[in-house]
Amino acid sequence: MTRTILITGTSSGYGKATAEHFLVKDWNVVATMRKPDPAVFGGASDRLRILPLDVTSQESIEALAEAAGPIDVLVNNAGVGGVGAFEAMPMSLIRQLIETNTIGVMAMCQAFIPRMRERRSGCIVNVTSSVTLGAFPLAAAYTATKQAIEGFTGSLAHELGHFGIDAKLVEPGYAPTTRFGANAIVPVSDLLPGEYADFARPIMEAFAAPALTTRESDVAQAVWDAVQDRTGQLRFPAGADALAMAGGV
Repeated sequence: MTRTILITGTSSGYGKATAEHFLVKDWNVVATMRKPDPAVFGGASDRLRILPLDVTSQESIEALAEAAGPIDVLVNNAGVGGVGAFEAMPMSLIRQLIETNTIGVMAMCQAFIPRMRERRSGCIVNVTSSVTLGAFPLAAAYTATKQAIEGFTGSLAHELGHFGIDAKLVEPGYAPTTRFGANAIVPVSDLLPGEYADFARPIMEAFAAPALTTRESDVAQAVWDAVQDRTGQLRFPAGADALAMAGGV
């Protein structure tokens, strides 16, 4: 029987690559994005549904849960960035980061766990970041939102395991194709006061020419590996840089 995966944030990047990976593997895919656009995937497929979702809206999440129907796997990939000096970040921006990257993931899990629990099967994959593997400068608030999901998922794995449901983490590294801070709510330049110029310059230069990087296909493969895993492994670093930070795990 063909299995079904629901992936958030599929308009580009890791989410799009993951959706395409599972389609190739003959899965049914529910791809979500704020503004559904069939052109993202280059054509129609009877195994692909594109549905609207705003993970910061409880109404949107509830509507999606009803429209999606039964799913076997939930991948929480949607997220936003926030790069810059912490002291320059307005609390309104920090709250936006938390609402999307942390509360949004939790709300999605809460919406779909009851359905999985009733069937006593399922898998939840939460996509975080390599910032959880080592301290990155100019990413304090963003790191906090992702570290929260790391702890959340580890705890969730214990309680959901009782019902035959897996909870996994995929930790992508840095992908030059998406550019450092490209998905930031506010441009990086707006969050780097002059006092930080000397400190930030070498950091931004290093990100412009990284020694190791992550490809979108690396993340798609890591999600696949997480879904297929039966060993109880929790964390799946994705990309050469993330693997190096994780000690080659």
